[in-house]
Amino acid sequence: MNRNTIISAEIERGRRLRTMLAAPAQVRLDVDVDDEIAARLFKIRAAHTARQRASANVLIERRYSWRGYDVPQLQPADNLDRMTLVASAEETTIGTLSVGFDGAGGLLVEELFSGEVQDLRAAGRSICEFTKLAMDSVLGSKRVLASLFHVAYIYAYRVKGFDCLLIEVNPRHVRYYEKILGFRVMGPERTNRRVNAPAVLLALDFTHTEEQIGKFGGQPKLSATERSLYPFSFSVNEEAGIVGRLKGSTSRPDWSGYRH
Repeated sequence: MNRNTIISAEIERGRRLRTMLAAPAQVRLDVDVDDEIAARLFKIRAAHTARQRASANVLIERRYSWRGYDVPQLQPADNLDRMTLVASAEETTIGTLSVGFDGAGGLLVEELFSGEVQDLRAAGRSICEFTKLAMDSVLGSKRVLASLFHVAYIYAYRVKGFDCLLIEVNPRHVRYYEKILGFRVMGPERTNRRVNAPAVLLALDFTHTEEQIGKFGGQPKLSATERSLYPFSFSVNEEAGIVGRLKGSTSRPDWSGYRH
């Protein structure tokens, strides 16, 4: 397993997968004779290499262009206040998310919402941001999205001690993020010139995330009644294993072999 791998997990059972990045015949995610019940595996890595970052940029460009947005580029690999996560199935990138930490360089969301960010700082909050989220429209399941979010949350909250998350979303997606993760509106609609699209600032208190993971984490069957993403997240025990690995690592950690 690659030294940068944080987790290796099943996407879902009982669903045939296809990919938009290659012809279906070229991608064999089915590893059992009965492909309707075969385990489909994906990995989450920190994108430290040029190849990993390039694969993330390809997915970002494809998904942002499809929505009619201008395409933002990932920050330089040596930016210590920013980390990019990549989810992949075999060698196909199916999801990516970048985490930014408040520091000397500030946050990207300050370009539009500087007043709101300053108010949070004045209130003593430790702020981070999640940006450049992109999911493959076919292979990107709820489990993949929940796992990406959960790993980013673990690193930001449990390891680095940031307690408040900010994101910018299109106004038509506000209700979705309120419902699936518990975000609340923090700033009004403005035009994000980085992607040439309207944006609303949303905030999430990580103590809410911690509570929801404690209630629902690692119990996907609860998704029948609990409509958030939290049943698809890791269990508390699984989370503890990831935390232990990250806290015992260096600034450029060896995230190897954690299996969900």
